Amino acid sequence: MLYAIWIEDVPDSLERRLRVREAHLNRLRGFVAEGKVKMAGPFPKVPGVELTKGGFAGGLIVAEFDSADEAEQWLKEDPYYAEGVFKQYWIQPYIKVLPAD
Repeated sequence: MLYAIWIEDVPDSLERRLRVREAHLNRLRGFVAEGKVKMAGPFPKVPGVELTKGGFAGGLIVAEFDSADEAEQWLKEDPYYAEGVFKQYWIQPYIKVLPAD
């Protein structure tokens, strides 16, 4: 089943994110290669400004998991989680309607 993981960053998360960004992206790329990730990306703190300058407000990941518990465990193994980037997160089942594949 698909799950949406909505993440809110701690204030001033930019330095923490940049320290482990490549490790985070490499981990996601592996999950993409397995065909599990349907979409993933950050929310800019300042719209229209380069993320590495304006900062991040959080992010969204939509991916396949067997359960919400599995999604949460996966998230807790992410470098951003270990670095203390996340203020809070929500995990919800998600049903993709459009576009149809």
